[in-house]
Amino acid sequence: MARPEPGVRPEPSTPPPPVDPSDAIRSAYRFHRAKRRARVEQRRRTRRAGMRFYVTLVALVFVIVVLGLTVWHEIQKLFGL
Repeated sequence: MARPEPGVRPEPSTPPPPVDPSDAIRSAYRFHRAKRRARVEQRRRTRRAGMRFYVTLVALVFVIVVLGLTVWHEIQKLFGL
């Protein structure tokens, strides 16, 4: 089997890759930027939905407590407890 001489590298026989004149690279960048923006927006929407849930929950608990105290006060007034 023939061995190459030490320190001598054979030249690559493949031609250099062609330059892409189309907007494929720019299009790929735009695609990935839009994908990242959509992911960030989804995270933001999820966070806001959680905040809306807890604000609504606190408001409902407050309304229930106020109604309960009002009813209790009226019962005490009516029956003289």
